[in-house]
Amino acid sequence: MKYILFCGGGSAGHVVPNLAVMNELKYTHRIAYVGTGGIEKRLLAETNFPFFEIDCPKLVRSVCLDNFSIPKRLHRAKKEAIELLTREKPDLVVSKGGYASYPAVYAAHKLKIPVLTHESDLKPGLTTKMIAKKCNFVLTSFPETAGLFPNGRYVGSPMRKELFRSEKGRARRKFQLPPEGKVLLVLGGGSGSRAINEAVHENLSRLLKKYAILHLCGKGNLMEDPPEGYFQREFENDMASAYAACDLVLSRAGSNTVFETIALKKPALLVPLEKNSRGDQLFNALYFEKRHLAKILRESELSALPEALESLEEDKELFKALSESEIKSGTPQILQVIREMLN
Repeated sequence: MKYILFCGGGSAGHVVPNLAVMNELKYTHRIAYVGTGGIEKRLLAETNFPFFEIDCPKLVRSVCLDNFSIPKRLHRAKKEAIELLTREKPDLVVSKGGYASYPAVYAAHKLKIPVLTHESDLKPGLTTKMIAKKCNFVLTSFPETAGLFPNGRYVGSPMRKELFRSEKGRARRKFQLPPEGKVLLVLGGGSGSRAINEAVHENLSRLLKKYAILHLCGKGNLMEDPPEGYFQREFENDMASAYAACDLVLSRAGSNTVFETIALKKPALLVPLEKNSRGDQLFNALYFEKRHLAKILRESELSALPEALESLEEDKELFKALSESEIKSGTPQILQVIREMLN
């Protein structure tokens, strides 16, 4: 049985897509995960996959004293990763990017173990740029991104097959949503977007006249005494039901989420994260808006949230483009590359 070591972390967007692929391989391959003590450790604790922890430093994109300790901590992380991979002897390392993946990819390259990485965003992140030459292939969600690397290969965005199996009526019953009428799903990311949460709360009376709202607001952001028609949860593992229950989506513009909404034909209003960001979400959002597959509302314009949602519902060109879109899960293509490399 071939042994595959997955890595990647720093956000749920690096871990959940990995899990989509891992769950397809777990009956035919030996699978384990290496990452930091961050969100990847928490999400892997909910599974039966072995997890190895390495303390890898993260670059803070501002003047920060912690950045001065990065060289020493990174050297230690790479040494730990080499010791781990020497002991574990995986046949393949699969990275989903993020700073947490760097030590394992470095070690695999050093030990001549084949490596794959997958880049979700239109414009590659820092870690992908650093590890690209150490990988056999750089797999990508966007076709244009693959052309930026000599070893680039477009496969699409990995998605869980469960996303396509949920039924609207059952999903609404699960969340105690009304069986009729429109439902707005609000996604602010794993920790919850303060800007989106505040905009929804400030406009709640207007929004509830048109929609029932399912709000995944992030830990510690639950509203006290919520009004009728407003349903909130800090976090939801069953995103298949959350998508199935809704008619439209208000969300940040993380690549994985946007690809999911399009594959599921859900009209989405995107509020890209811009502050303290390398701008990846804005580039993703602009890409999809140009193709009429989503609409953008900048964070500075959130006071106009009700009007923006109304505009989304009235955009016939967007609904037509969504219905005709051929975007689907990239998981089968990723599995094909993995199996090619292991044969």
